[in-house]
Amino acid sequence: MVDYKIRDYEDSDYETVRELFSAGMSEYVPSVCVHVLKQPWVIMVITCLFLSLLMSSKSFILPILAVTLLLALGRHLVGYCWSLYIEHCLKEDLQDIKKTYMQNKGSHFWVVEAEERVVGTVAAKPSEEKHNELILKRMSVRKDFRGLGIAKALSREVLSFAQNRDYRSVILNTLMVQHEAQKMYESVGFKKYYDFILPTVYGKLVNFKISKYRYDILSAD
Repeated sequence: MVDYKIRDYEDSDYETVRELFSAGMSEYVPSVCVHVLKQPWVIMVITCLFLSLLMSSKSFILPILAVTLLLALGRHLVGYCWSLYIEHCLKEDLQDIKKTYMQNKGSHFWVVEAEERVVGTVAAKPSEEKHNELILKRMSVRKDFRGLGIAKALSREVLSFAQNRDYRSVILNTLMVQHEAQKMYESVGFKKYYDFILPTVYGKLVNFKISKYRYDILSAD
């Protein structure tokens, strides 16, 4: 077991926190690529391209090379779109972490220290849609420190924070490729209550689903 401690975010953690988020999100590129390849219209395009080239060239080499090139280009495009999403997040709430999360009593940002370095993060801020609802955001744990209960401990830290400030529920969003995260949240007590397709051209094109989870906090009364 590795000893770790959860503490409040400090300004000196800024670059490490952003690097942790970027690295963690970048891990999902292969899974997103597999999801895109499974879409019926993508399979149809690849199949039609292969068959048309096979019939016109009378050779297996050209269609195989063409499909290989198409897959490589597709992988590059998915990676590029994903990097744009990461950059958007870095320029949003992670641009000024202290201002976004540490200057309001209803918000907070935590980091996890292990082996004298930051290995995990989580944040919380009030929902803009519903009163007395807290949003859990920016959960991230270094790959080599997963499976140690750190993510669960961070989730419980947020739940404790919410309860102490009289929030009635904690919600979060997960991407369809975050299977391990979804299982972890469910083990803590979060329940999925809504699925929706990412409301962008890219999201609708590849049927990219986001799942919303909620943890209802029991009243002390």
